[in-house]
Amino acid sequence: MSRLDSFLRRLEAQRRCLAWAAQAVRELPGVAIEFGLGNGRTYDHLRALLGGRPIFALDRQVAAHPDCIPDAAHLVLGDFRDTVPALARRLGAAAALVHADIGSSDEAASRALARWLAPALDPMLAPGAVVVSDQDMAPDASLGWSPVSLPSDVPAGRYFLYRKR
Repeated sequence: MSRLDSFLRRLEAQRRCLAWAAQAVRELPGVAIEFGLGNGRTYDHLRALLGGRPIFALDRQVAAHPDCIPDAAHLVLGDFRDTVPALARRLGAAAALVHADIGSSDEAASRALARWLAPALDPMLAPGAVVVSDQDMAPDASLGWSPVSLPSDVPAGRYFLYRKR
């Protein structure tokens, strides 16, 4: 498979999983959190899917299209290892949906970040919250996350869904 085909399949899987997650948390109050603002495409898509639900976006630096940058109150810049604990203290268990688009070309680093992020973001998850990730977060059983079956047209291992019990 070409890299372009792989990229397109990843984006389609991402879109289908986010649509499923938005529907799954429709009645659940709380904010959404976007890990990895990037160029802002997914943040913009989440705004469309989630209506007026507040969305916090985290990234090292702003590289997004100007129309896809959250206001200062909802933009968190810096290394996740510094910003996530502070955001967790700020929000408490207020997140209904989390999207973690944290993968890079360094597979080992992406896996390590995902395994660090799961317990770090857990205090922000409301009961019933959904986590959508491009990486297998391999959550520890003590977190109370259950894997969720992917939409039928998303290949296993392409994206990952979890729900907080």
